[in-house]
Amino acid sequence: MNTLLTGSQDGSDFALLAGEYPPPTRGTVVVWGLLAAYPFGGMAWQVLHYVVALRRLGFDVWYVEDSDRYVYDPFTYCLTPEYAANVQYLVRFMNVMGMSDRWIFRPPADADPLVGARDAKGLDRLYREADAVFNICAAQELRPEHDAIRCRVWVETDPVANQVAVAEGDSKMREILDAYQHLFTYGENFGAPDCRVPLEQYQWITTRPPVHVEWWQRSSEQQPLNPRFTTVANWKHSGKDVVWNGEIWRWSKDHEFRKLIDLPRRSPAALEMAVGAIEPEDEQSLRDHQWFLTPSENLVDPLLYYRYIRASMGELTVAKEQYVAPRSGWFSDRSVCYLAAGRPVIMQSTGFENIIPTGEGLFGFTDADSAIGAIETIMSDYARHSKAALEIAEEYFGAERVVAAMLRKIGLL
Repeated sequence: MNTLLTGSQDGSDFALLAGEYPPPTRGTVVVWGLLAAYPFGGMAWQVLHYVVALRRLGFDVWYVEDSDRYVYDPFTYCLTPEYAANVQYLVRFMNVMGMSDRWIFRPPADADPLVGARDAKGLDRLYREADAVFNICAAQELRPEHDAIRCRVWVETDPVANQVAVAEGDSKMREILDAYQHLFTYGENFGAPDCRVPLEQYQWITTRPPVHVEWWQRSSEQQPLNPRFTTVANWKHSGKDVVWNGEIWRWSKDHEFRKLIDLPRRSPAALEMAVGAIEPEDEQSLRDHQWFLTPSENLVDPLLYYRYIRASMGELTVAKEQYVAPRSGWFSDRSVCYLAAGRPVIMQSTGFENIIPTGEGLFGFTDADSAIGAIETIMSDYARHSKAALEIAEEYFGAERVVAAMLRKIGLL
């Protein structure tokens, strides 16, 4: 059962989101995201890390979901026009963060009036007054009334596919991107000599996932309870593969995990995956190769997701081939949560090692041998690598640092 929808039995966990903020003297910004429409685990933290950073930097922050698309039911995980539970979920977040009067939700199919702090006219006025609107995860499609926004900021968390679409002459994608004044991407290795992502027509500003470290250090239990390296993943995706120069770059993790199928038999530490979107035969194959598995649906509640990460020894994970093959430099917004919790991360190389230091607390690997080497190194001095993981989170992924750098790029700081 999703405790964020029914009320957490331990209110102290949810209270970690509460905090004090400076007066909002730097202007008004709107954040578009998928907090209510996609009420699952990591998606919530992705949005909240941007919101908390903007507020701590002194902005008047509004959270808005302005789409008329169906939402995902938080219990059945199916698309639905029914949105009451999703709004309840959103309200809980907004209230605890002191934003009870700073959110707006458009019901699916425009079936009902807007829900939240303003009606349609009030939302139009907010768009005209806002200094910027951030489209996190490129989640929000543009509507005619968005023409009034003077500074639209695209925040692309999934690089490569859009750049390939532009290079192939996709007029629809170009029309979308033309509507934004600033284009940010998690493809932080873009333009490097080893990066094969085509960059045409647009100026992409590289960024990385922010994490509010304080949240991940609030618990009194600092030592991992689960003596395993874990990760959270959907095993297989379809429909988002791209082809560039005759090469297929797949947007799915199963191809990369298969290369590591024997890893648990060689590893000095147990390996576990909270996995979804997997067929029974693939699940059995993983178990046969000594992977520990748990259903990822058990972690749809952001607090359970939070506890799972904090209870882990660290993270060992692959990246989608679409990020790996062209050396995009992508980094996971889940992995930064592990780092912020002081949990070392071993992640398949995407080129992020060109930007973020590795070798203590964070490791990139290219094959099973280098993954095993990273596990052995961490296990030889776990305390040192745990401390290094936290330091990397603070220095390179701290939410206020990351978001402030973005704001400087667009002239709001």
